[in-house]
Amino acid sequence: MELKFDEKGLIPAIVQDYYSKQVLTVAYMNRESLEITKKEGYTCFWSRSRQELWRKGETSGNRQKVVSVTADCDGDALVVEVIKDGPACHTGAESCFFNEVYTAEDETPFSYEGLYEMIKGRKTCPKEGSYTTYLFDKGMDKILKKVGEESTEVIIAGAKNDREETIYEIADLAYHVMVMMVEQGIQLKDVTAELAKRHVVDHKVKQERMK
Repeated sequence: MELKFDEKGLIPAIVQDYYSKQVLTVAYMNRESLEITKKEGYTCFWSRSRQELWRKGETSGNRQKVVSVTADCDGDALVVEVIKDGPACHTGAESCFFNEVYTAEDETPFSYEGLYEMIKGRKTCPKEGSYTTYLFDKGMDKILKKVGEESTEVIIAGAKNDREETIYEIADLAYHVMVMMVEQGIQLKDVTAELAKRHVVDHKVKQERMK
């Protein structure tokens, strides 16, 4: 279809993670940067502030491999699905969208990806009074101590066969493990990939490796 560039020759490009579908950033393309993107297979934008072409990751190394580019019904906006090599935001966050403006209580669907990004946002952009920010300020020793404590609480709840308490403690443990992951630079996809290659349902992989 015929794309509609604005009076400055630009079209907004919404960059989305191919796997998680999370919106990573909103940038702008002109005809040249779009052609470069299609030719090279990695995102290239037009920097409105510098007035020049901008290949994502040319300085940081956090490139974005393009999977698809789709235009909306009017042809005046693009969605670019990418597989990213690193954080999309200059702050170090996986996505540029981490500043909460409004959230409707009991209506926002939970996702591990969303929780991970919120935790990472508290590290890259500390918030006064935030427990997560407090953990990052205290460092890995404090985080590991909390992971140990919560692991023990899961064991105690499980031993009592108390379903509700066990669920509660598992949730606490999952949160603190994610804090540890962010501190160590471990992403959810890293754990997913490890589980996928282990076939953990049918094999005691850790024990087998130790033999």
